[in-house]
Amino acid sequence: MYVIVVGAGDIGWPLVDMATGAGHEVVVVDADEQTASEVAREFDCLAINDDATEADTLEEAGARRADAIISTAESDATNIMVMLLAEEYDVPSRVSVVHNTDHMSLFRRSGANVVENPQKLISEHLFRAVQRPSVSDWMHLADDAEVFEVRVDEEAPIAGRRLSEADESGLLAPDVLVVAIERDGGVVTPKGGTTIRAGDSVAVFSERGFADDVLETFGAEDQIATGHAGLL
Repeated sequence: MYVIVVGAGDIGWPLVDMATGAGHEVVVVDADEQTASEVAREFDCLAINDDATEADTLEEAGARRADAIISTAESDATNIMVMLLAEEYDVPSRVSVVHNTDHMSLFRRSGANVVENPQKLISEHLFRAVQRPSVSDWMHLADDAEVFEVRVDEEAPIAGRRLSEADESGLLAPDVLVVAIERDGGVVTPKGGTTIRAGDSVAVFSERGFADDVLETFGAEDQIATGHAGLL
């Protein structure tokens, strides 16, 4: 895959590392001369020190044959301009960081896939890790819905119960769904007759996100954490 990466800062640098490490053909465009030089020395890729918002720069970077372009500049103005130019070059996959969420709709109108301000996402992830220590991973969906991974505690009400039983008894709310179970190094596809065991790592979809009653079904750990969250 031929990939153009715009910006080799805190986000772009590890991205270039991953892409080159995976054997992809990578071209990096960065407006800072020193950064471009460091990229050229560090990675097996072409580094161009120029303004990516100029069509000639993307032409030099090979936009006409690129499979993907990823813009990670610190300025949303730069990123949206890169996305618009990439659209003109008909680059199949166009991805950009968006620092100000007010600009999301503008980026989406350009046809780009967007990633919300990474610093904000990291901060939110860290804060939620303090609030909800039993939740090891999560993904926000529309409105308040979340998909998250939680380890089942020995004292959890659902431990030792079949999913059909938990559903019939009202232990699992209608807006909560167990979508996968990680157990003994493998993945179990949950069905009505599947029994939830203590120690299972369970992927849960909840329309209400990390609601207390949802988490309490799988373990009591977060009742303590939530009680202290107001001190942060």
